[in-house]
Amino acid sequence: MNMTPTSTTQASIADGVFIDTPRTPAPRGGARNSSPRASRVRPSHRLRSAHSQRSRGKMAAPTVLRQRWGRAAGLWGGLRQAPQQLSFSLRRRAHEQPRRAPGAGGLLAAQCERGLFQEVFPAQSAEEQLLELLEPGRPPLTAYCGFDPTADSLHVGHLLAVMGLLHFQRAGHTVIAVVGGATARLGDPSGRERAREPLPAERVRAHARSLRAGLERLFQNHRELFWAAAAGGRSLGRAVLLDNSCWLDREPLLDFLGGAGGRLRMGTLLSRQSCQARLRSPDGMSLAEFLYPALQAYDFLHLHLHHGCRVQLGGADQMGNIMSGYELVTKMTGTDVFGITVPLITNTTGDKLGKTAGNAVWLNRDKTSPFELYQFFVRQQDNIVEKYLKLFTFIPLEEIDHIMEMHAKEPEKWGPQKRLAAEVTKLVHGREGLESAKRCTKALYHSSVEALEAMSDQELQELFKQAPSAELMLEPGMNVLDLCRKANAIADGPSGYQKITHGGVSINGIRVTDPETVLILGQHILKNGVSLLRIGKKNYYIIRWLKL
Repeated sequence: MNMTPTSTTQASIADGVFIDTPRTPAPRGGARNSSPRASRVRPSHRLRSAHSQRSRGKMAAPTVLRQRWGRAAGLWGGLRQAPQQLSFSLRRRAHEQPRRAPGAGGLLAAQCERGLFQEVFPAQSAEEQLLELLEPGRPPLTAYCGFDPTADSLHVGHLLAVMGLLHFQRAGHTVIAVVGGATARLGDPSGRERAREPLPAERVRAHARSLRAGLERLFQNHRELFWAAAAGGRSLGRAVLLDNSCWLDREPLLDFLGGAGGRLRMGTLLSRQSCQARLRSPDGMSLAEFLYPALQAYDFLHLHLHHGCRVQLGGADQMGNIMSGYELVTKMTGTDVFGITVPLITNTTGDKLGKTAGNAVWLNRDKTSPFELYQFFVRQQDNIVEKYLKLFTFIPLEEIDHIMEMHAKEPEKWGPQKRLAAEVTKLVHGREGLESAKRCTKALYHSSVEALEAMSDQELQELFKQAPSAELMLEPGMNVLDLCRKANAIADGPSGYQKITHGGVSINGIRVTDPETVLILGQHILKNGVSLLRIGKKNYYIIRWLKL
């Protein structure tokens, strides 16, 4: 059986979209030549070659690898303490020395202090080696994170993983964002009570294109709006976008099972809590889901061999998959690699934010507008906003401390929430997206006529998604009552008339109580040819005037 890509797949997927100026990274830690010619060599041949070299003593001895894996892995229940101890150690180190400028070193400790890097695996070798590898002046490392296109947009739950990549990039390292065009067709079983609905291949490809565009936009906004002012002469690391269908679709099934599949242990895969829970459930677990960790592990191996990747980032629920990648890479190459998890974002009831839970806050404008994203962060409670400032922004910790001190003195100004919302909206939607969110906020909550006049049709539709719209001709002597009736906003007869006289109607944020008031250009009809009619508290109507 061979998962060979169709011509459509080959034409629509780029093997690497370089966000910054491309340059060939120096292979590190056993990585192979990453030239185009080398990349055409079938990965399974590379695996056998690496394994044979290791068996001849050119790499770390198998007994040492087994001892290291045995110490670090074990059963899932006993895994979580070591990374937490490492995080505590890193935080302690960070507090024992003065805070340094961003990117000046101490990346691991600095992000643990912010709460972004939650767990580091394996703890012992990370304490001994990763801290040293990330010291200033050392050659850049390569880190990656995967994003499965099970939907056509990233959401806020993915944003922390992107922030992890951006912090690596700000420290001068190379980062790879991998869109799971192949793995999305299986679906990650981590944290799920039942299997995902299978997605048609064409829909996965469409989703993958959208995710790549969203990731590229995030990297571009960061580089243009957040890096230049903070760089201080430092170089921003390289960013690369890849799709794992480029290598998984080309790998014959038997070669995959005989290569990577032969190195992963069933006991380790079966011992994981998420796997055991699914196996005990009435629906059980399919073979496709069970093999998902093996495919993600193969991603890590491929990126290590072709791009020198040594660090995988993922959400806290990805630790099991990260462990599989660690096991495969170390067994096949003898090189120490590392996994880092970021926290999961939950709502007030503790449920994970995402598509499955139905509470996703999307990063694509056509699914969640800049205004809605802005308001999501503005509404964060005081007991969470400081944490989110550390996680979702690049604001130095000293400045965050000052913001919170000012908030304690003037809580009515909602200073931390507004700063958080502005920083995130600018990263996701750019400067214009932030301005759009602010215009919509002023128009809706401050009845600003100037903001309404400056709003585009797109912003009006985003702000009043459920509002009916009507196109009307302005007739001589046309009054408020005529407007409301032509827009089908009030009932005919005395009840509609009384709705106006009782103060239930406003135009462009201004209450109107006289039904006979004649409509006036510049007051009831804005300069952009729009009137915003509100009936009661929540019923809006968008009126577009023709041939003014």
